[in-house]
Order: sequence, then C-alpha cells, then structure tokens
Amino acid sequence: IDSLPRGEKITGMSHCENCKKTLSWKDLIPLVSFIYLRGKCRYCHITLSYQYPSIELLTGLMFVAVYQFATLNFQFEIFNFQLIYYLFIVSCMIVIFFADLKYGIIPDKIIVPTVLVSFVYLFINHPPVGEAGQSLIINHLLSAVGSFLFFLFIFLITKAKGMGFGDVKLAFLIGLVLGFPNTALALYIAFLTGGGVGFILILWKKKSIKYAVPFGPFLVLGTLLSLFFAPVIIPRIQDLL
Repeated sequence: IDSLPRGEKITGMSHCENCKKTLSWKDLIPLVSFIYLRGKCRYCHITLSYQYPSIELLTGLMFVAVYQFATLNFQFEIFNFQLIYYLFIVSCMIVIFFADLKYGIIPDKIIVPTVLVSFVYLFINHPPVGEAGQSLIINHLLSAVGSFLFFLFIFLITKAKGMGFGDVKLAFLIGLVLGFPNTALALYIAFLTGGGVGFILILWKKKSIKYAVPFGPFLVLGTLLSLFFAPVIIPRIQDLL
C-alpha cells in the first residue's frame, strides 16, 4: 500500500518510515506487535498510524470471509485452488483500496499480475472444453472488455477529470474476475456509493464540486460485495424486474 505508490521495492525487510531502522520479526506480528509496543516504534518511539492495525484486522476478517465463501461455493473442507485464488484477489483489492484512498494511485504492479493470474485461473478452473466452458470464458472476457470500454469512454469524454486511467484498468480486472451479471452489480454499487459519498461531502462543505474523490475504493467495495453477495442480490433484482 505504501511502497508501490512511493516507487519503493516491496522485497527485503520492513523498516520504520521515520528512523529507517530495520524491523525484526517481533515488530511485525499483526495486531500483537502494535499492542505490545503501545502504538510506537521500538527504536525511535514515534507514534505509529492506526492504519497498520486497522488494515491488519480488516485483512484477517476478509480472509475469514473468503474461507466461508469458498467452503459454501466450492464444497471443500480445508484448502483448495479456488481458495488460494480468492485470497489473492481479496489481498490485491485491499491494496488497491487503500493505495488509491491514500495516494490517489492504483499501481500497475498490482493490476497487471492480478489480470494475468485471473486469466490463468479462468482457463484452469473453467477449461474451454465443451460449450459450457467456452461460454463462461467468453462471458468473463466480454465483461472485462465491456467494462474497460465503458470506463475508457468516461475517461476520454471527461478528459481524465471524471476518473483516472487506473480506474479504467481496474474495470477490466473487475470484469475478468466477476463476469456478467456480477460485474454490472459491482459497477452499480460503485457508482451508487461513490456518487452518494461525493454528494454528502459537498453538502457538508468538506469538498468542493471540483474535488476529485478517488473512485478506486468504491470499485473495490462494489467488487467485494458482488463477489460475496451476488448470488443473493441478483435473483432478487430479477424478481423485481
């Protein structure tokens, strides 16, 4: 979340951003280290951001949610290929959410590998053998291209003022991961929540109408809600229609 937008390497040992001291394993235990150190660096004693325990807790909760989702949808008991894939997707979405929220950047070093992994997963888990496999792959590919073109149109028509090109690339990834109609649900949720939050900020006079609210977090929110709840939400929408 911090390293990629700053152009830093994500390999090697972690270090304190203030004193640059290399952190040991006992400084990096999720939640436990933050509590034990009372929210301060062991070496320079600077107060650490609550971003760290918050994201660590969120990641743990999301991993539990993914496990529950996978056990319900893929009918396995402990571990399998689908679980690994969805843990990977959720991890990348968490990075995108906070990187865009904090820095206004959706790193290509997250988008590109995730697209490649999603392609591989799609072809391995749904091999294009027979009509069913072919139609599912075509569904996901068309959803990816359709989402990309839709966001590219907005990007061009607003001259990059409506959203950044990172959102355009993220839309391709969302379509590839979710397929149709789940992608449509994810984008609907993203525009609904993004527009709602922007409107509230303007009403509260926290931001001017010219202020650009990062859209990536709302796309991630829509993606995760669609991923977990589309089987419940979409049938109800179809019943209403």
